[in-house]
Amino acid sequence: MVERKRAAADIARIGGGTKIAAIFGDPVEHSMSPTMHNAAYAALGIDRTYVAFHVKPNDLAAALRAIPALGIVGVNLTVPHKEQAAKLIKRLSFEARTLAAVNCAINRGGILIGDNTDARGLERDLRSLGVQIHGEAAIVIGAGGAAASAILACARLGAAKIVIANRTRSRGTRLARRLSRALGATRLIARGLNALVDRDLLASARIIFNATPMGLTRRRFARLDYRATQRDCFFYDLLYGAQPTAFLRPAIALKRRYADGTAMLINQGELAFELFNGIAPPKDVMRSALHARLHRKPTSASTEAHRSKGSWR
Repeated sequence: MVERKRAAADIARIGGGTKIAAIFGDPVEHSMSPTMHNAAYAALGIDRTYVAFHVKPNDLAAALRAIPALGIVGVNLTVPHKEQAAKLIKRLSFEARTLAAVNCAINRGGILIGDNTDARGLERDLRSLGVQIHGEAAIVIGAGGAAASAILACARLGAAKIVIANRTRSRGTRLARRLSRALGATRLIARGLNALVDRDLLASARIIFNATPMGLTRRRFARLDYRATQRDCFFYDLLYGAQPTAFLRPAIALKRRYADGTAMLINQGELAFELFNGIAPPKDVMRSALHARLHRKPTSASTEAHRSKGSWR
C-alpha cells in the first residue's frame, strides 16, 4: 500500500518540464536503480524522475540514439547491454575503454559519453571496509564484465597477483591478456575452476570475489575449499539480495569476513547520479532507499563498514 501511494505521488509530480534519467536492460523489472535515484530526486526537491526501459538487444542502437532526441539526461546500462554499448558509443572514458563496457551513457549537449562506474563503485566499497590487499593475492571467479571490474579495482588497491578462475579457462586467458596493459605491476593468471580447490592458492589469497551468476541460477556454488583460506580472508559477492548468497553462506559459517554487492550498487548509483545531474545525491538517501527495498536493517555509510563483522544486514 505504501509503495502504491508513493508511486501515485511520483506520477502526480511528473509534468512537461520533468527531466528524465533511465536504465536500459533485458530484463529490467528487477532493477533497484529507480528506487535509489527517485529517492534522491525527492530529497533534493528537483523536477526529475528515473524510469526503467525494457530494451531488447536488437533495439539498443535505436534506444541510444533516442537519448539526445528525447532530452534524457543519462542512462544506466545493465545486462546484456554493457559490452554492446561500448561498441555503439563513440566517446568513451578511459575506464569504459579499459573494461570494454559501458554502464553509464551521459547526455552532454546532445553528445553521448560512455563511462563505467563498476570498478570505482567496488573500489570505494573495499576501501570503506578496510580491505588491505596491497602486495597480496586475490582470486576472481568469473571472466565477464563483472570480473573485469573486480580485477581493475584490485589492481588499483595494489594487488600483486590476481588469479582468474573460470569454467572456460580460455575465456579467462583472453580477459587477462586484454587487461594486462592497464594493470601495471599486477600479475594476472588464468585458471579453471580447479583453482578453487587448490589449497596452496587459497591459503595465499587475501580476498576472493564471486563475479558470476552462480548462486542465482542454482542453489549451490561451485566446489570451493573454504577451510583452506586464511582466517582473515575476505569473501566478496558482486551479487546482492535480501539473504546471504550461496557463495557467502559457507564463509559466514566459518566466521570469515564478507560482503555482498549492495554497497557497490549504491556507490555506482551515487556516481551515476552525479554524472547525470551535475550534483551529488544527499548523503545516505540512496542507501536507505535500497535497504528498505531489500527489507534490510537501515545503515549509514559510516556503519556500513562494520557489516562484514556482524549479522546480515
